[in-house]
Amino acid sequence: MKSVALKAYPRSQVQRAEVTKLRAAGRVPATIYGRQAAPQNIEVVSKEIADLLNHSVSENLLVDLTVEKDARSKRLALVQEVQHHPLSGKVIHVDFHEVAETEKVTIFVPVETTGEPAGVKNGGGTLEHILHKLKVRCLPKDLPEQITLDVTALEIGKSIHIADIVPPAGVEIMGEKTRTVVAVAAPRAEEEVAATAAPAAGDVEMTKEKKEEGAEGAAPAGKAGDKAPAKGDAKAAAPAGDKKAEAKPEAKKK
Repeated sequence: MKSVALKAYPRSQVQRAEVTKLRAAGRVPATIYGRQAAPQNIEVVSKEIADLLNHSVSENLLVDLTVEKDARSKRLALVQEVQHHPLSGKVIHVDFHEVAETEKVTIFVPVETTGEPAGVKNGGGTLEHILHKLKVRCLPKDLPEQITLDVTALEIGKSIHIADIVPPAGVEIMGEKTRTVVAVAAPRAEEEVAATAAPAAGDVEMTKEKKEEGAEGAAPAGKAGDKAPAKGDAKAAAPAGDKKAEAKPEAKKK
């Protein structure tokens, strides 16, 4: 990857209110860190960093950073992380990772595809992009902006794994070699789509029955078979021994 020039300035503003004023003045707060020196707060011109990012394939940039009043004339650094405003999309903070030309770096690189898969063109399949970034390790000068995969020959059911990718010269692709990066899936039948979109009729009836059962269980006992016994039935319900106790004693003979 070819490095691009970028000028930065030392920054003393660290409080939220101060940083807000800094952004309003057209500057972006940033931080540079690495093995070469202690972390340092810096700032860059908002338009300059935005132009660099807009003209780059990805946000992986290698910059020749010139920090004003710094003892070193240039500092080679990678754009490690870029924070954007959630609504406007403007750059609000940048992290730079200072590196040496002879030091291998590890970074995530975006994966792009080219061509139309045969399984999509002829069989109505779907291209599934599973891994959108790959971790690579290389010298800064060998760092690719992105990794492009030609998927033209992919038939339905076929895929490209990490082990299948031939990396650029000097680049090592990290990660489990059996992981799938892209694949072509078979088209879904119309019946499957309809079944997924709408619930089956039997499920609705089962839900209704469950509601009715719950209503029955909640209702108070008031059915014909549950009525209280009539008053005339009280004696019939009493035990036989109680009848003798109720009989009047016979009059004694004189």
